[in-house]
Amino acid sequence: MITKKEYNAACRRARKFFKKAGIILTPEEKKRIEIADFGLGDLAHVGLIILTYINTKRCCAKELVLFPGQTCPEHCHPSAVGEQGKEETFRCRWGKVYLYMSGRKTSKTRAKPPRDREKYYTVWHEIVLNPGEQYTLKPDMLHWFQAGRCGAVVSEFSTTSRDECDIFSDPEIERSTKVV
Repeated sequence: MITKKEYNAACRRARKFFKKAGIILTPEEKKRIEIADFGLGDLAHVGLIILTYINTKRCCAKELVLFPGQTCPEHCHPSAVGEQGKEETFRCRWGKVYLYMSGRKTSKTRAKPPRDREKYYTVWHEIVLNPGEQYTLKPDMLHWFQAGRCGAVVSEFSTTSRDECDIFSDPEIERSTKVV
């Protein structure tokens, strides 16, 4: 849960990150920026800013902003409504992103899970994305990601997005942000 003041401040800050990445937003797009605090009330450490351009029955395109050190918690996109889970490609536009997924554990990982939530981060195969680099995650793949010290802007291209169906490793996560 976050306050309206915190929500508005995060939107303003996100617009500055889009500008740094050279992404021009229309006035309508600026109004559609979504702040996901995942119900933990710790937006500085756990959260994600999302702008969805399109989400149809076949494809989805989004821009994601992560503030410095901010983490999108471990989750997967399972099969839902009779369709395979979401396949998604992350392309770093600005900053640096540390992406973690199932696979062989990287010996010296660069990101750290948010304090007091470490037990909910179980996948440690690291992919580092710098501007212009991308990686595609297969459906149902457990993953999480964290921005580097300056933050990051990431374009996401995927099959249909059903965020409400995502499964998070942390049972306290709430996908819908409550603004008070």
